[in-house]
Amino acid sequence: MDLKVFILLLVVFLASCLCEESKYTTKYDNIDIDRILSNRRILTNYIKCILDQGPCTPDGREFRRNIPDALQTGCQKCSEAQKKIVQKTSDYIRNNRPDDWNKIRMKFDPEGKYSKTFEQFLNEK
Repeated sequence: MDLKVFILLLVVFLASCLCEESKYTTKYDNIDIDRILSNRRILTNYIKCILDQGPCTPDGREFRRNIPDALQTGCQKCSEAQKKIVQKTSDYIRNNRPDDWNKIRMKFDPEGKYSKTFEQFLNEK
């Protein structure tokens, strides 16, 4: 194989890998967020997972893993469905469980470095 062709194929392959990694998995985009938010026990379990205070479901682990990046970038890697889920969940927890909201905020942004970017994202509705 010609070296130029090999390099071109390598560049195309690496570019496709990078593009796929530029978004979070859409595996959980169809999660029933209304059911979670309306069930205190289930929501508490998710919050405990996020705060490393309890066990996690696979989707809870995925959310916890992505929170720092989503917070720092204003959810730039989120799909449209994920943006709606994050906005709805954040609004609900801020308004209905402010103590939990503060715990989450302190865990992931104790210095408040990303709050402006994230607030702008939350207000994009």
